[in-house]
Amino acid sequence: MLAYVKGSLEIKTKGYIVVETNGIGYKIFMPESTIEKLGAVGEKIKIFTFMRVREDDVSLYGFLTNEELRMFELLLSVSGIGAKGALTILSNITPSQFALAVISNDVGMLKKLPGIGPKTAQRTILELKDKLKKEQEIAVSTEEESSFQEAILEDEKVSEAVSALQVLGYSKKEIVQALEKVDMKSLSVEDIIRKGLGNLAKGV
Repeated sequence: MLAYVKGSLEIKTKGYIVVETNGIGYKIFMPESTIEKLGAVGEKIKIFTFMRVREDDVSLYGFLTNEELRMFELLLSVSGIGAKGALTILSNITPSQFALAVISNDVGMLKKLPGIGPKTAQRTILELKDKLKKEQEIAVSTEEESSFQEAILEDEKVSEAVSALQVLGYSKKEIVQALEKVDMKSLSVEDIIRKGLGNLAKGV
């Protein structure tokens, strides 16, 4: 599996890009919103990738951040959502907004997304929250909770943000470390999620 591709941006068009590295051009399908964020053709870029292998097709999907990649993988795990649908969803909602919608049971937010009707929105929330619950049960038996971790989770707003970050695949231990130095009193849940993602990306 390819974790990422780093090289020169050779083609930038609707739905995909081509990155050349060591004389090989990789065609990488990406969300439209992500393609728009890329620089000009000829610039050096690094794209996190997901390789999808089927009997009749091998495709490469790309993302600017690990959070986008994690969200794409989560969407693929939901029954009824394919790769193209997942890319379309990623083009219309950020990972932090998506995770918050799942945790807060915001069916209204999800059903506004292209390709997601009310039933798919409900199924997405149900399946991902069920997956999160199982992971949390495993974590409880394998992780010791620090005093800070216990304190931080007493705040409903912070607890919701922590759960949302867990939806995106981070462990409670990683999240607590990322939020430990964040002043969260005046922040909204989504702002806390964004701060946490920023620190997680830096390895704080």
